[in-house]
Amino acid sequence: MKVLAIDTSNEILGLSLINHDKVIGEYSTNVNKNHSIRLMPAIEHLLKDCQTTPDELTKIVVAEGPGSYTGVRIGVTVAKLMAWSLSIPLIGVSSLAALAANAHHFSGYICPLFDARRGLVYTGLYRYGADHVLQQVQTDTNTLVDDWLDELVELREPILFIGNDVSIHREIITKKLGGYACFSTIAQNNPRASELAVLGNQYAERDIHSFTPNYIRLVEAEAKWLEKQVKDHD
Repeated sequence: MKVLAIDTSNEILGLSLINHDKVIGEYSTNVNKNHSIRLMPAIEHLLKDCQTTPDELTKIVVAEGPGSYTGVRIGVTVAKLMAWSLSIPLIGVSSLAALAANAHHFSGYICPLFDARRGLVYTGLYRYGADHVLQQVQTDTNTLVDDWLDELVELREPILFIGNDVSIHREIITKKLGGYACFSTIAQNNPRASELAVLGNQYAERDIHSFTPNYIRLVEAEAKWLEKQVKDHD
């Protein structure tokens, strides 16, 4: 059972090939380059190095968003085309969950975070259960970082912030959460496609034709942001 995982939802281009309970190949870069040009050659290279042909694949797992609109769309499109052409299952997994999955060592809440500009973030809340399975505590959202931190401080428990964009908001996180705020190492900030592949084995198959990226609508968050600006200037 060979599973290919694809993540292009942010600047990371991540690929992984797992066979049953073994990671047999993984590829990851964190550079600002065009995923649309690099993704297919990277897949071909990974499969070749792992001596695997496309018809040996049994499942495709893709990071479905949120993240960069263009990046998410590229990964989902390629995953759908491959799953359809090979007649194999397609699984979509939250890009935030894939990032949170890096924090196996942390026993408290895990807060993956992608910057969405203008004080907004894509984020969610996760933790590992006693069975070592990643659990979603709060639904992924697009919200003002100030509002999100106000919610989190009420938990009064340690929270691990993880992701390359955490540094953008580290000052306000520390100010609002104080000693409850924990921060991942730089090695954990890149989502790993192997974790994505493992998560994919816990999710149900999706209908290829109706499957779409999960951008998480910005409309409500932007309205809140605008409303807050008005109140601040009253």
